[in-house]
Amino acid sequence: MRFSLKCYYVMQRILSSFLFFAGIFSAFSQTVIDTVYTEQGAMLIYSNRTWEYIEDKGFDGILNPRLHSLMTESSYKFVQNWDNQVCYTSDRKNDLSSLKDTLWLCVLEDEHNEYVAPVPGIVTSRYGPRSGRSHNGIDLDLETGDTVRSCWSGKIRYSKYNEGGFGNLIIVRHYNGLETFYAHLSKSLVVPDQDVKAGEPIGLGGNTGRSYGSHLHFEVRFFDAAINPEEVIDFKKKVCKDENLFVHKGLFRPGARPSDVEEIGESPEAVRIATTNRVYYKVRSGDTLSAIASRNRTTVSKICQLNGIRPTTTLQVGKSLRVK
Repeated sequence: MRFSLKCYYVMQRILSSFLFFAGIFSAFSQTVIDTVYTEQGAMLIYSNRTWEYIEDKGFDGILNPRLHSLMTESSYKFVQNWDNQVCYTSDRKNDLSSLKDTLWLCVLEDEHNEYVAPVPGIVTSRYGPRSGRSHNGIDLDLETGDTVRSCWSGKIRYSKYNEGGFGNLIIVRHYNGLETFYAHLSKSLVVPDQDVKAGEPIGLGGNTGRSYGSHLHFEVRFFDAAINPEEVIDFKKKVCKDENLFVHKGLFRPGARPSDVEEIGESPEAVRIATTNRVYYKVRSGDTLSAIASRNRTTVSKICQLNGIRPTTTLQVGKSLRVK
């Protein structure tokens, strides 16, 4: 863990010692007044009492280069910036209902393959229409002061009070390409640009903002567009439903229920994505391209064409191939 709560309090004391010096600068100045060397790396201290690690200076927010490249290419031009001051970095201009293709997202990446439930409480309100408006997340029961944890590893993008109804809000951008929102907190334990691991405490539950009783409002978003969290997570079992998520326009319909998949004929490992005609196959131990092609009544050349691979490509167990 790069940054601990203890280190945070130490840093706050360091920053306080610079109040006198900070006062001689403009409130909007970004002048560096000191460099502090910590176990986590060198920090730049600015005159307006903000700070950042030198290694984070100029960070572009890209934690998943493959997905970012696909989503920002010329055919889509979707936007996802790194901004610590706003909830939605695209100003809500990303219309993912216009997606033409199905994209593969690996929820549990090889180096970041752990999921931890944000809180142990039960679901008290689900995703969908509520009181004449869209409820873009899921509510989980807790008591004020209960620990809230990051569900996957990633980096804190936003951590402050939000006037739009979220109250104290933390947003984590994850290596898998998703962002998660943790709202109505009584206290934040993290700061923007901080690295966090799955299961690491990031805040304390509460009842701030537009909230009627202590609970955690939890959202899952992809390029600012809300996804039903139950599309990805089984909140009863407290596990990810699958290490793979197939992103298609059907996920972003207002109030969309978990679409999941349906089994296809003689190949139970093959799945058809709702609202599309594409079929995917999850690679198992011992599989070969010829065996997969035969099982799914297609050809090796067709599978290679659909997935941009060669007949000699080594197959990774657990990954998914498009077969139709």
